[in-house]
Amino acid sequence: MADEQQQQIGQDELFSYLVSTFYSSAWMQMGKMANPMTDKVEKDMEQAQFTIDLLDMLKEKTEGNLSEDESKLLTRAIKELKMNYMEEKKKEDSSANSGDEEKSESGAPKSGPKNIVTPDEAMGGQKDDDSDSGDKSNLWTP
Repeated sequence: MADEQQQQIGQDELFSYLVSTFYSSAWMQMGKMANPMTDKVEKDMEQAQFTIDLLDMLKEKTEGNLSEDESKLLTRAIKELKMNYMEEKKKEDSSANSGDEEKSESGAPKSGPKNIVTPDEAMGGQKDDDSDSGDKSNLWTP
């Protein structure tokens, strides 16, 4: 019995590690975090979308087999990534439409602070209970 419990704890940690690995990768791919290997900010929105889609698939395939904490972790990660992805796409679209990108003295585009939106902030500062079981609308339309 103790061995089964120990094995379950190990699997819970592995699941959390898997989710956080995809989560961090998506942040790097959206250009919101430097790649620790190169120490550079690299943006690849197509790859970020793919990574978020992988987490969505993982959620769908594991539905009913996760603990409450695992389900909340996965749901929160997906929501936060999708909202930040859409925010980055809006920035790209507005800068592409305006064509008036602010430049630094060197002529390179200025990079100001990143606008990171959390699920709680997007909901008007109200606490998000992470339960989307009744909500079947798909907000993921990049």
